[in-house]
Amino acid sequence: MKTFNLNPLLTIIIIIIILLISQTTTCSKSSSSSSSITYIWPLPTNFTSGNLTLSVDPNLSLSLSHTINDNDNDPSHIILNAFARYKSIIFKHTTTSSTTTGFSLFSSYYYDITKLSIIVDSPDDQLQLGVDESYSLSVAKNDGQSIVGEITIWAKTVYGALRGLEVSNITFDSIIYGIPTFSQLCAFDYGTKSVQINKAPWYIQDKPRFAYRGLMIDTSRHYLPIAVIKQIIESMSYAKFNVLHWHIIDEESFPLEVPTYPNLWKGAYTKWERYTVEDAYEIVGFARQRGINVMAEVDVPGHAESWGKGYPDLWPSTTCREPLDVSKNFTFELLSGLLSDLRKIFPFELFHLGGDEYFIDACINIKWFKHVTDCWSSTPHVKQWLDDHNMTPKDAYKYFVLKAQEIAISKNWTPVNWEETFNAFSTELNPKTVVHNWLGSGVCPKAVAKGFRCIFSNQGVWYLDHLDVPWYELYRAEPLEGISHISQQKLVIGGEVCMWGETADTSNVLQTIWPRAAAAAERLWSESTSTRNLKSALFRLHNFKCLLHRRGVEAAPLTNKYARTPPTGPGSCYAQ
Repeated sequence: MKTFNLNPLLTIIIIIIILLISQTTTCSKSSSSSSSITYIWPLPTNFTSGNLTLSVDPNLSLSLSHTINDNDNDPSHIILNAFARYKSIIFKHTTTSSTTTGFSLFSSYYYDITKLSIIVDSPDDQLQLGVDESYSLSVAKNDGQSIVGEITIWAKTVYGALRGLEVSNITFDSIIYGIPTFSQLCAFDYGTKSVQINKAPWYIQDKPRFAYRGLMIDTSRHYLPIAVIKQIIESMSYAKFNVLHWHIIDEESFPLEVPTYPNLWKGAYTKWERYTVEDAYEIVGFARQRGINVMAEVDVPGHAESWGKGYPDLWPSTTCREPLDVSKNFTFELLSGLLSDLRKIFPFELFHLGGDEYFIDACINIKWFKHVTDCWSSTPHVKQWLDDHNMTPKDAYKYFVLKAQEIAISKNWTPVNWEETFNAFSTELNPKTVVHNWLGSGVCPKAVAKGFRCIFSNQGVWYLDHLDVPWYELYRAEPLEGISHISQQKLVIGGEVCMWGETADTSNVLQTIWPRAAAAAERLWSESTSTRNLKSALFRLHNFKCLLHRRGVEAAPLTNKYARTPPTGPGSCYAQ
């Protein structure tokens, strides 16, 4: 293993920290005054700032120091790509003024900040649940002596460095249009045509509150083109989400190519609304470059009518098309083959097996439930199989879920199931199961009390298709509600906002996600004790929404009664 010699740089770092501590004032995280609010979203764990304004060189250089693994496991490409992305955003205006027009008021302008230094301790670029995403960030002015004018990010992993880049990007870009209320951090100065950092010097120490910070998309109810999925992933990185839960398949359509069973994607709406294996690889790779895992979902045994369009034997009968036929070995052979193919595409350790809306005690769609339960009990050969095995439909549901878990675990996956499985037979679930809450409050406390890990997605507050839920309800939601023991709190790995696709397609999916999803993102990243002030949060969330606009993300107005509705009249982005 080879390493760079960091001793001189560490000396500089120590000096910087000492100066920052001596020259800065601690920012109030709870103040509701717009002049004292720090407009970073999500809010960092700890930060200090000063009262200087520093200019940033549009030719900002990058210095990267990290450990290099002898196995050529070099993570630098992830940082280099991220630096290029963010630099193009930060200096959009300065680049235009100097290169396109050929005119600059200050051709020999002196810049306070000329370099970004990134120091990464580990060469490991494996992206899995719980990867260290912590980082420290400093902004120091060139004092003409020993302190260089630079931004420095320290991180244990490349993914911590990415989170630091996101913060430095927000620090630059938060106020690129110079709205006075938000000018405490940074502004694009129209006189000098330069990017400036306000309230410098800065020192930030930050880490996520939860390891799992997810957003779910549904490509079965409406197909989303690759470009749209990429835009969703890109926007997720701005809010520090780190898991895209891809609900690929459902009863309406089966859009994914499965090489071992090539007829499965006959269940797609049309031949133009499909994802090839190469498409899926591309999405996973695109997400990884932004520090985002992709968790695929194959919902069984219900929600699977579309499977039978390519393989009718999966249906109990032609008039009774879901749940999948529990009585046939072929059903589980196909499921195993499907998961083997998907395992080659999705390296994330978690895999979602669904399991929802089948058992009556947990089902809210009674009409749908009656249809699927009658399906097994009213189909002669399935009914015979149930009798031969001394099973009720409820027993067969449990049998199917547990067998699917065994298959997933054999592929080296950790199974995630919707909460109905826990509600129905918690004592028989595999202990590796991650319980995914959605029906309401109180499930995660019960799950962690029995030693299971849990993901919080209470539909009353974190289902984005519920358009009448305002941003502050998402913000107030607490994944650890009702859990007081530290050991049990650690079993809540995080939470997820869900963008179900029945009423969302390419035309409106981004407006439905943003800006409300950002409220949950801060709840999952930032310490709950520092994010309780709704007035302060509203100021900052307006700013974040306008940042999304400047980056081309179609975020809806924040304060309308119903989400994704258009503005009610003329006005500033920062007031709607």
